[in-house]
Amino acid sequence: MRLTIFAVGRMKSGPETELVSRYTDRLAKAGKALGLEFDGLTEIPESRAQTAAQRKSEESDKCAALAREASTVLILLDERGKSPSSRQFADRIATWRDNGTARAVFGIGGPDGHDPALRERADLVLSFGSQTWPHQLARIMLAEQLYRAVTILSGHPYHRD
Repeated sequence: MRLTIFAVGRMKSGPETELVSRYTDRLAKAGKALGLEFDGLTEIPESRAQTAAQRKSEESDKCAALAREASTVLILLDERGKSPSSRQFADRIATWRDNGTARAVFGIGGPDGHDPALRERADLVLSFGSQTWPHQLARIMLAEQLYRAVTILSGHPYHRD
C-alpha cells in the first residue's frame, strides 16, 4: 500500500524539514518489507481566495483529487478527529493494507482547515490532540507516527507500550 502525505503550505529548509525527511526516509526503508511504500509528500501553496470557505474548498479539491483513485483511503488531520493510540493507528494501517487498499492519503489542511465535504468523505479524521498545531509540526508528527506504525507492525523495539 502506498502512503502519501498531502499538505497545504510549503516548508522552508530548516530543522523541521530535516525531521520530516529523517522520518520519511526511515519509513521508506522500513516499510517496504511490510508492503507499505512511502509515496512522497505533495505540497500545494495556500489558496489566495477571498473567503475562508473558498480557500478550504480550493485546497480540499486538490487533496480529494489524490484520493479519487480506486481503492484509496483518505485520512485527514483535524483537531476534532479521533486520537487513536500509536498501536491502534498501526493496526488500522495494517487492516487497510491487508484488505487490499492500494493507497492511503494523509491530508494536512491549511490555516482554515478542511472543507466540510472533504471531512465527510474521509475514511478517518485523525487528531494529534484537541490543540491546533502548525502545519510544520503536524508534518513531523505524522511522519514520525507513520514510521512508528511500521516499526510496530514489524516488531521493532522503537515503540514501547
